[in-house]
Amino acid sequence: MKLYYTPGACSLASHIILCESGLPYTLERVDLRNKTIADGRDFLAINPLGYVPVLELNNGEILTEGSAILFYLADLVPAAGLVPPAGEVARYRLLAWLNFIGSELHKNFSPLFGKQIPEEYKAQVSERLAARFAHVDGVLAYSPYLADGTFSIADAYLFVVSNWASIVGFDLSPYQHLLAFRERVLARPSVQRAMQEEGLL
Repeated sequence: MKLYYTPGACSLASHIILCESGLPYTLERVDLRNKTIADGRDFLAINPLGYVPVLELNNGEILTEGSAILFYLADLVPAAGLVPPAGEVARYRLLAWLNFIGSELHKNFSPLFGKQIPEEYKAQVSERLAARFAHVDGVLAYSPYLADGTFSIADAYLFVVSNWASIVGFDLSPYQHLLAFRERVLARPSVQRAMQEEGLL
């Protein structure tokens, strides 16, 4: 399989899960600003929406959207325990976490990267993020990971999104359980490998 990624973007979560899975893969770096792949090809020909991640399957099919890719990869290696089996309530709790991270954390970070976004609006977004991270911190006070105490695809996604705090100047210091979680995840060999392959370590 081939993962189209941009260093440190949400595609890093898919990269981490590829490393966790033990499945063979290759990488294609994408310049999101110019919408080009490293060899100069037009990325819009791969994903007309122009964002990562994109996973090219072994048969040439294209899969987009991070949560879908994470579930697909995890389901390929059920023994890894990255998602609960179909039909178990725990699987849908995990899906709820993915939705929460995508809509309440990921999307609220997006305006903080915009240079033309008014500071007043950024302050409002930061306030929302603070409340959402407080919720996550409360959960992590009682569990080392988000879903049923074991590392899952949701933890990879949370780790990546929380990485963006230092880039945009959002203070994570009030969330000590989240910070401890980040240290646990960063220590995983899969995370170390993915970040090294993206030039982040």
